[in-house]
Amino acid sequence: MEQQNINIEILYLTIDDYQELKQAMIESYQHMPASYWKEHHISKLLEIFPKGQIVVKVNGQIAGCALSIIIDQQKVEFPHTYREITGNYTFDTHSKKGDMLYGVDIFIKPEFRGMRLGRRMYDFRKELCEKMNLKGIVFGGRIPNYHKYADSLTPKQYIEKIKSKEIDDPVLNFQLSNDFYPVRILKAYLEGDELSKEFAVLLRWDNIYYEMKSIKTQINKKVVRLGLVQWQMRPYNNTEELMEQAEFFIDALSGYKSDFALFPEFFNAPLMAKYNKLSEPEAIRKLADYTKTIVAEFSKLSISYNINIITGSMPEIIDGNLHNTGYLCKRDGSVERYEKIHVTPDEDRVWGLKGGNEIKVFDTDCGKIGILICYDVEFPELSRLLADDGMDILFVPFLTDTQNAYARVRYCAQARAIENECFVAITGSVGNLPKVQNMDIQYSQSMVFTPCDFPFPVNGVKSEATPNTEMILIADVDLDLLTELHNFGSVRNLKDRRTDLYTVSRR
Repeated sequence: MEQQNINIEILYLTIDDYQELKQAMIESYQHMPASYWKEHHISKLLEIFPKGQIVVKVNGQIAGCALSIIIDQQKVEFPHTYREITGNYTFDTHSKKGDMLYGVDIFIKPEFRGMRLGRRMYDFRKELCEKMNLKGIVFGGRIPNYHKYADSLTPKQYIEKIKSKEIDDPVLNFQLSNDFYPVRILKAYLEGDELSKEFAVLLRWDNIYYEMKSIKTQINKKVVRLGLVQWQMRPYNNTEELMEQAEFFIDALSGYKSDFALFPEFFNAPLMAKYNKLSEPEAIRKLADYTKTIVAEFSKLSISYNINIITGSMPEIIDGNLHNTGYLCKRDGSVERYEKIHVTPDEDRVWGLKGGNEIKVFDTDCGKIGILICYDVEFPELSRLLADDGMDILFVPFLTDTQNAYARVRYCAQARAIENECFVAITGSVGNLPKVQNMDIQYSQSMVFTPCDFPFPVNGVKSEATPNTEMILIADVDLDLLTELHNFGSVRNLKDRRTDLYTVSRR
């Protein structure tokens, strides 16, 4: 399957980027009289604080930029202007001994807006604050829609109406949604900002880790938030309706800052309803026609909502053979494929599904993960191979019709967590599809399993959904606990294997 490749990178700004950066600033600030920084300004920032200047690039092209300096908190305790806080644009106000990060500038080129790239740059700034043990971030936020209400509202009234959702200001709304809060109104802040009537809002984000006596240069503890979608099978007329429901769940999981969204096996089966008059093999091959479109939409959503999406599974025709495949749509824009290795007797007999040939671990920004589709988790050799390759989390999208079928998946998945010293997340579909042959009833209870040792739940169940109910399940897993278990666990299932007597290997 061909996918449009999108690569998103956060990089430190260099002076070699200047000409492209200049053009990007001009395009982003079309309503401002002085729409770009001069080269000597950028050179000065790179000289005094190179770690505070970043760009976000999409497929190698500058899509946005964030510039910052470090100041003493006392400089923002009182009203100030942009000219004053930047030292008349010399940035002489920057202090290596300062305690606050001041946002000098941040922008996204118009054609890249809507991809939530600004959130990534804000997240970078927050991480920088934590690593440098700074108190927080402050900056003067523009209110570019204020000119529409200046005759009837004061800046204070305008902000109150934005907070109560009576007025929409896309810039301020975005900043408030990223955990910044208003401190005061700044008058005559930015010269020439007619849209804001030269008013700005001093916004602040507090670093809750500031009181720590020592800050490690590298964060060792990795807590990953898993989001599982227990999907309700219901009629959909087209892929637009299907993806609208999928986006609803992705939006919710992203709102809770989940790192992964896991969908079930064959979650798109309702689209087969229109082909119910065909034979079952013909109907599922018609369903395969939707796969390319659905994966492309998932890839867009993974970027837009800044979340790694595991698409469950869908039928796909490869070289004339029908396979059960899924895709890992990463939030950096890359897309990777996985496939079901073992097909069930029913899948073979009814649909003519063929098993895949590749099993692999995927590198993500939240550790190494493995993905096994339903029946595959009942074969311990597969997950053992993934564990040997360093897997931290195993995701299992499944589709089961009865409770005994579900029990096979559930208990085998929990065994995989114990024997491979990893986390395992499983999710399936619920509800009925009376108009889809071979997909009429579903049973599911989504769960997150852990190893069974002292740092983990006694019964090895981190979290569980309500059986047969449409919902999302969110759970945090600490990857550092796995490292501790590997080395200091009560038992060490990985290290204590008798490899002198037996091994599991690929052919």
